[in-house]
Amino acid sequence: MINETVIPQSSFPRERLVEYGVDALSNQELLAILLRTGSRPLNVLELAASVLNRFEELYELKEATIDELQEIRGVGQIKAIEIKAMVELGVRIQRSVQPKYGKINSSMAIAHQLIQELKDFRQEHLLGIYLNTKNEIIQKKTIFIGSLNQSIAHPREIFHWAVRYSAARVIVVHNHPSGSPQASEADLLFTRRLIKCGDLMGIELLDHLIIGDNAYVSLREEGLWQQENC
Repeated sequence: MINETVIPQSSFPRERLVEYGVDALSNQELLAILLRTGSRPLNVLELAASVLNRFEELYELKEATIDELQEIRGVGQIKAIEIKAMVELGVRIQRSVQPKYGKINSSMAIAHQLIQELKDFRQEHLLGIYLNTKNEIIQKKTIFIGSLNQSIAHPREIFHWAVRYSAARVIVVHNHPSGSPQASEADLLFTRRLIKCGDLMGIELLDHLIIGDNAYVSLREEGLWQQENC
């Protein structure tokens, strides 16, 4: 029976990734996660170390052929193919760009699009429209569906996604199923909270739009934008 090196539980890379985050892991640990299992007599961390010792620079691993990978002890055809696929996916991710969904030129333009989308809904929908520094839409996300109130429609949900998408600005939109887009006191209070949160986080709240039946209200356009007014 072949003795394998025993890896302490605390050194398992999957557990370390969950506990400390992906940035805390070494190249060896990241590769071990992708390899999943070792090949006798090597455990998965030892196998990952063998691959990285053969290709000392990650660029060399990128250029490695399947045949070259299979020359490493413990790397068969399947693991060689998996490594090549992993490297190629990483290259494609690096080349990818964040998608854009048009540019915001005015509150009116985006509001008219959203009227068609939201006007017939019988429940309130709260949306976040996330923008980059050029006011290009990088994501539109439905944050909540139901009856809005201050405990449910919390700014943290809106700004959580702003951080996730690396947004510079956000437009908040919600509909009034009653058909009237008139802002309520709750709407104004919520806007005030969003402005304050955005100021603290360095993410600008560009507008808060309320969509009714073939009509909308922009709190910015209506002069309700200043904190002391809203």
